[in-house]
Amino acid sequence: MERVSWRSLMAFLVAVLALHPCFCYAEKAPNYSFVREATTAPRLSNHSYIVIGGGTAGCPLAATLSESANVLVLERGGSPYLRPGRTDKVNYLLELYNTSSDSYAQQFRSEDGVHGHRARVLGGGSVINAGFYSHADPEFVKEARLDEALVKQSYQWVEKKVVFESPVLQWQSAVKDGLLEVGVKPYNKFTYDHIKGTKIGATIFDRNDHRHTAADLLEYANPTNIKVYLHATVHKIITTETTGSRPKATGVIYKDATGLRHEAYLTEEPNSEIIVSSGAIGSPQLLMLSGIGPANQLKANRVKVVLDQPMVGQNMADNAMNGLVVPSPLPVEVSLLPTVGITQSGNYIEACSGLNLPPPPQEQMAKLLPTNLNKVSLHYSVSPCVFSFIMINIGAFINTRLQGGLIIQKDGRPLSTGHIELRNTDPNDNPKVWFNYFKEPQDVKKCVRGMETIISVINSKSFSRFRHPSMTTEQLLDLAAGLQSNARPRHPNTATSLEQFCKDTVLTFWHYHGSCKVGKVVDSDYRIIGVDSLRVIDASTFHVTPGTNPQATVMMLGR
Repeated sequence: MERVSWRSLMAFLVAVLALHPCFCYAEKAPNYSFVREATTAPRLSNHSYIVIGGGTAGCPLAATLSESANVLVLERGGSPYLRPGRTDKVNYLLELYNTSSDSYAQQFRSEDGVHGHRARVLGGGSVINAGFYSHADPEFVKEARLDEALVKQSYQWVEKKVVFESPVLQWQSAVKDGLLEVGVKPYNKFTYDHIKGTKIGATIFDRNDHRHTAADLLEYANPTNIKVYLHATVHKIITTETTGSRPKATGVIYKDATGLRHEAYLTEEPNSEIIVSSGAIGSPQLLMLSGIGPANQLKANRVKVVLDQPMVGQNMADNAMNGLVVPSPLPVEVSLLPTVGITQSGNYIEACSGLNLPPPPQEQMAKLLPTNLNKVSLHYSVSPCVFSFIMINIGAFINTRLQGGLIIQKDGRPLSTGHIELRNTDPNDNPKVWFNYFKEPQDVKKCVRGMETIISVINSKSFSRFRHPSMTTEQLLDLAAGLQSNARPRHPNTATSLEQFCKDTVLTFWHYHGSCKVGKVVDSDYRIIGVDSLRVIDASTFHVTPGTNPQATVMMLGR
């Protein structure tokens, strides 16, 4: 047999690796010379703009400003490019529930008892979300008084870098057909637009299921005009009094990963500004830590009051999520929310399938599914043959990969709102957050309508091949209730009352908004009312979440 030379072998391996999608992605990942650890930052610096938060809004904002000005970006998290496989589509849940110290998601529990996450990484929420990309509904653009032509141009600027058409395979096709069968019409095919009916949305996952994020938009930046520091936690916005005792933002104090203090100040240029883009939880928290917020709360935490602004942190809202886990007798593809049904009542119906499961849900599945299936056997007279078939197939469902999926619903415009309060003066800690899910009865009624649509889709002929025929609707409701991860009490009639099911099984959709609302905290140009040289640009300024998913609009707004 002819010997293979090392040179030939290496050439073969290089060729194979070059074709491997992970390797290709790593090669394409940007190597930004201007992105560095905050430990390398000077102790004192001056800039035309200081952007606090390199997230979904902060990255496009900083890239745009750097075209003609000196920009500093301070991001409290690390880089998403060091281990890109962590954020691939199949690993969505694994990274979201990663509890290690270098996780891209900081977990918290609201005072309502519902678990949530905050992004802690360059690229922000676009690094840990489900990837759905859809424009704002036209009503949002008009209500926000945005320039429609500029909005369109800004969306297109984003889409050139990070947006792709979603593949629609068997599971998602069945959901799409089920939605149409039960009357969520018309079929609007693939579109960026937010239109009532059933459509296929865009995604930030490419054809190899690799995630692209707002951090990729920094490729637009002028590298000579921008500095991005990672693991840079801002502790305070520095303000001074101007003529008439009106405060003006002049700089920030931040600490690097070792706890070393740094200061950055604005230059004397007339348009110099500090722009807070730390998200709907982080932005009001930082304003309050800097003395801008409700005076009584600031005094209680021994924070010097710069401006008594009682609306900072008020009107905090989240879109409640409820839905059903559907075990499948057939294998399913890995998918994340490409199909959406936008109902006449304002519910958004979406679905995902085939994801890797983190350990806690695996363990819960293993306990709950046999219990539910035994109920099928005992109460619904399933034959031993059928029962065995279901148990064999269900075994795959409780392994690391989910054989089946979730069909979920979101209330597009919830009326229930809450607020944020400081827990302490450490910016690394989560503040206290109340969302007051389902406080308003109209929100409960809308959830019930959404759950009724989900149940109709699952029972539709179009979806029939992806559900076990002997599992009743009540058992699916009971399974979903048993898998709930929140700390709210569960009531005995959860599986028989959709009203109670909504309240007991509510989860976050991670679409936090409203805590620095336009007209209440910021003006129509997103300037803090009552403070000079300070703005907020992120979802905290929204009065509702725009469209099916806000990330496209947050990136557009940054641009």
